[in-house]
Amino acid sequence: MLFQRILVAALVPYVAWLVLAYRWHFLDGVNLLFHEAGHVFLAPFGAWLHMLGGTLSQLFFPAAAAFQLWREEREFEAWVCGIWLAESAMYMAAYMADAQAMALPLVGGDVHDWNWILARLGLLTWCGPLAWLTHGLASVLAVFCLVRAGILAAASPERSPR
Repeated sequence: MLFQRILVAALVPYVAWLVLAYRWHFLDGVNLLFHEAGHVFLAPFGAWLHMLGGTLSQLFFPAAAAFQLWREEREFEAWVCGIWLAESAMYMAAYMADAQAMALPLVGGDVHDWNWILARLGLLTWCGPLAWLTHGLASVLAVFCLVRAGILAAASPERSPR
């Protein structure tokens, strides 16, 4: 459909920007909402799940949306949600990269999730390489999802007006 082709064309520079120059932007406001909700919902299950809850939640919602769309046989939309999942992982990578410096402003208190997690795992000094790896994997996912959505958009027949 024409709309799908237009959307893919619009997503090409967006995905390129995510991969090459990711910075916090409008979609991260949504991710942040899910992140903070994850802390609230998983807090009763101990400190580890409380700290991981934000990241788990912000990754869960785009993955769940993609899965549901896939089940409904709306494959194009599922791949677009895959780009959202990749973007959310890039947001996670940016937060992870800040674990040692703790320069980013915190919303839900004075504890930096990734500082807490990586310090307890003895990996705090590895926050940069771990964030780089996470961003790299998310970049591969974003490009893959964009290509799959593009293939589907190119293959979809045009509907003639009645």
